[in-house]
This record gives sequence, structure tokens and C-alpha cells, in this order.
Amino acid sequence: MQTLPSSGTFLAKAAERDSPGVLLFPPLIPLAMLAVGVVLQWLAPLGWSTHLGAWGFGCGLLLALGGLVVALLGVKALRRRGTNVRPMLPTLAIATDGIFAWTRNPMYVGGIALSVGIALTLGLDWALLLHPFGCVLLHYGVVLREERYLTGKFGDEYRRYQATVRRYL
Repeated sequence: MQTLPSSGTFLAKAAERDSPGVLLFPPLIPLAMLAVGVVLQWLAPLGWSTHLGAWGFGCGLLLALGGLVVALLGVKALRRRGTNVRPMLPTLAIATDGIFAWTRNPMYVGGIALSVGIALTLGLDWALLLHPFGCVLLHYGVVLREERYLTGKFGDEYRRYQATVRRYL
């Protein structure tokens, strides 16, 4: 005799199918670049960004603040639209207004800008060197998977949005 899965297991499996299947929780990527950068800076400091002095500090601070604002505007737009913010959960609607009218990925653009700004402000040369690898991981492990998922779920509506708004900047 075959038993049916419990309702909790069934709902979990259904939710798992309705997600983009991203490799990592996206905020972990820039955070990891910073954390590894701090460790490498401590073990083998390069000293490049210390030559930037007050300019590096100021530019880093502005970049970090700008990135934070962009990311928070993205969160606000998704919540206003009534969809999930976390990419592991099902997308309920496509946000196309506010910051999403300028970039399809404001939280990722903002998160990377925030972490690069922090690296500049704190003089973390290694973190600056690691960020391109984090951007590649974010692009292939998160963004492209989300785009396939959204195209499959929303079809032409999402394709029209893709055609009018840039992926990043």
C-alpha cells in the first residue's frame, strides 16, 4: 500500500519546483568577497588602495551608500508589487516600475556597489580583486537562472520587460 506524503512535504516540493534554483542566496556572494578579502588582507596586505587616501575613502563611502539605496529601492518595489523578495521563493508578479524601470536587478547591482564601496572605504585590496569573480558567480549562478525561470513563468510579459530594461545598468 502506497502512502501519501504529508501536506508539509507536498507543499515544500511544490514550492521547490516554483523557484529559479539559484546556486546561492545572492547576498552571500558580495559578503563572501568581503570576508575572504578581509582574511587575505590580514595575511598578505597589498597596500594599493591606501595610496588613494581620503579620495578612496570618500568615493568608497559614496558608492556604498548609493548601492545601499539602490538595493533598498529594489526591495521596496518588490514588496509594493506583492511578490517575494527572496529568490528561493516563487515570484508572484514582475516588478517593472520604480527602480525596476532602470535595471532588472537593482538588489544585485546595489549589493555589489555596496560591497565594493565598503572594500574601497576600508582599503581591502583583496576584496576589490575578488569582486569580479563574485560578479561572474552572481551572473551565472543567480541572474541567468532567474531569467530562465521568469521567462518560463511569465512568458511574453517578461520578454517584453527584458527588451526594454537593461539587465544591470
